Amino acid sequence: MAKLIGNAPNQVPTNADLGSMAFEDRTNYITKGASVHQPYRNIIINGDMSIAQRGTSVSGITGSDYHALDRFRLAGVVPGTWTMSQSTDVPTGQGFAKSLKLDCTATASANSMVISQKVEGQNLQYLKKGTSNAESLTLSFWVKSNKTGTYIFELIDSDNNRHIGRAYTIDTANTWEKKILNLSGDTTGTLNNDNNESFNLQWWLSADSSLTSGTLPTNWQTRTTANIAPGLDVNLADDTANEWYITGVQLEAGTTASDFEFLPVDVNFDRCLRYYQTLGDGSVTTSRQICNASAYTTSEAYGVINFQKEMRTAPSLSVVTGSAYYRFRSAGGNYNSTTDNVILGSQATTRSGRIQINVSGATAGNGGWIAMNNATAFVAFSAEL
Repeated sequence: MAKLIGNAPNQVPTNADLGSMAFEDRTNYITKGASVHQPYRNIIINGDMSIAQRGTSVSGITGSDYHALDRFRLAGVVPGTWTMSQSTDVPTGQGFAKSLKLDCTATASANSMVISQKVEGQNLQYLKKGTSNAESLTLSFWVKSNKTGTYIFELIDSDNNRHIGRAYTIDTANTWEKKILNLSGDTTGTLNNDNNESFNLQWWLSADSSLTSGTLPTNWQTRTTANIAPGLDVNLADDTANEWYITGVQLEAGTTASDFEFLPVDVNFDRCLRYYQTLGDGSVTTSRQICNASAYTTSEAYGVINFQKEMRTAPSLSVVTGSAYYRFRSAGGNYNSTTDNVILGSQATTRSGRIQINVSGATAGNGGWIAMNNATAFVAFSAEL
């Protein structure tokens, strides 16, 4: 059968037909109005910024971490002080409801700072990187800032220490602009087929001279410090009036940017749960139950957590602790935690984990539950890349 690239809108290919087509041809056919839809073409998770388990606004940020919106990390040395928030400021008429907003609240001289997302290698095998058939990539996103100028995007192959970069400009202050960046396929360096980081997408917002003194790698090459962000002529940290917004982030195979792939909120949320799950937040309900538990001894209460979705790896515990922040409720009594720690047992797997709090005066063998006892208390599990 002839290639179907949208010029035969009434001719619907079978699955076998689609399977015989090049990835780019399939994408072009789909994006030109055909009735066939290719799901999950977007490599990015939470690109519409709709999920923010850690909080919709986090202030006082001075270091690298996942701070607010799921899957998007503020990284680098992070000059100055920042607030990251889930904003309702979005491009008009594009279907987006949320964006990531980064707001400078204390200034600093230029240093390394990026917004990044990391991607598992097993999700990238169809790109055929490191072979003669390596797929080209197209990145599209909407961006807005009061700070006009040239910014740098960098895609890193973390398995092989290779990268490729593209410059883009914010032309008009305080105006949403759509950017489309084409990235060639890389015939060198295959990606590991595992659950570890293989790609790292980085939007550079500040960089010192050690990162800008070379030449921007417009083709894939070995990553060197001087070539990371040449051409970047802005420092988002130089004024407390500076803000930067992004939404509609999509990375896909092919040379054409298709319309943003909106997923149902439950599907988007489930994808985020693979990397991070909030178990309890005292600011929502101070006495919120964490899990059923029993008193193992008079001074220890244990509970088992079955994660909402299987996680990428056995997670670490992310917890806010303090005196009597948690309690074991059993047989009509409340047994407050006697230390500042909630403990994740060493037997944690990708599907479940055991938590423990230390109490005083419980009756060994009695059942009950572990609950929060302070509005600041917070318990979550992280398996982030």
